[in-house]
Order: sequence, then structure tokens, then C-alpha cells
Amino acid sequence: MRILVQRSNKASVVIDNKVHNSINSGLVLLVGFTEGDNLDKIKYLAKKVVNLRIFPDENSVMNKSILDYGGEILSISQFTLYADTSKGNRPSYIKALGGEEANKLYEEFNKELEKYIKVKTGIFGADMEVNISNIGPTTIILER
Repeated sequence: MRILVQRSNKASVVIDNKVHNSINSGLVLLVGFTEGDNLDKIKYLAKKVVNLRIFPDENSVMNKSILDYGGEILSISQFTLYADTSKGNRPSYIKALGGEEANKLYEEFNKELEKYIKVKTGIFGADMEVNISNIGPTTIILER
């Protein structure tokens, strides 16, 4: 499981030229799954995301989690996080988990996050336009 975490002051996901979901402040998560991912990894990384201290405290030091700082999460399924370009310029996505199994894990991940904080999502497998206003910029990769 691989997650690209971005601190954002606003973000949205547009599907078929309509805003499907948006947040004003919080985290945008691009989430990918691979063979061997399971509920234990999901629980571990969901907890890691919500406790990641990348928001500023009163001294402008990144010392607060989203739970301390406030905001929401916009979670987007992103199989291309497992792109492999080692054999040329055309990426291979063989390592990306696809279909029903990936969707099931994505839904479980979002349910796990919901135990801590409000989560909004895109639509698994849809062609989405994701707009992210990244603060910092702050971008962290989590993997397990």
C-alpha cells in the first residue's frame, strides 16, 4: 500500500464536469494498492495518516496532526502510484492491484479513516480531475 499525502488548503475532485467532492482545509491522499495489502496495513497507515504531524503549531513549526489542527481528508484511489518505468518510457502497472480487490481495500481504508476524521472521496475507477492547492508545499509518501 502506498499513499501520497499532501497538505492542502483546498482541494476538489471533478467527475463529468461536476464537483463530486471538495475540502477547504486538510489532507489530500492519493492511495494505491498492490498484491499482499491487507486490513493490518490499512489500519496501520490510516492511523499513521491521521497522526502525521505536518500542520503548523502556534510557532509555525510542523508539529500538529490533522486531528489537532482540524480539517478533512479527500481520499482518491490512484493505481498509477505503482507505475514501473524500469523497462522503458511506457509505464507498466503490473504491480498495481486492480478491480474489485483494490476497490474493496480502498473502501476499507476510507472506513478506517472515518473512525478518526471526516473523509470525502472520488469514485473508484472514474476519470477524475483532481485539483489540489498544496500548502508548503508539503508532500509525504507513506508505504507499508
